[in-house]
Amino acid sequence: METRARTLVKSVLWSLLGLLVMAGVGFAFTGSAGLGGTMALVNAALGFLCYAIYERAWANIGWGRLDG
Repeated sequence: METRARTLVKSVLWSLLGLLVMAGVGFAFTGSAGLGGTMALVNAALGFLCYAIYERAWANIGWGRLDG
């Protein structure tokens, strides 16, 4: 078990790592740091949105739950 603060810090660091990797990939494919950075930000925003929708969908599925 870990604290909420630790989970939050790990989540933020993971997101920043993903942004850096995507910016590098974007730069490698386009040759532009600005375009690569924009691609990274768009990817992060879309990933956040898709994950939120995914989580809400799973919240409505009872399969595999061990409720009280």
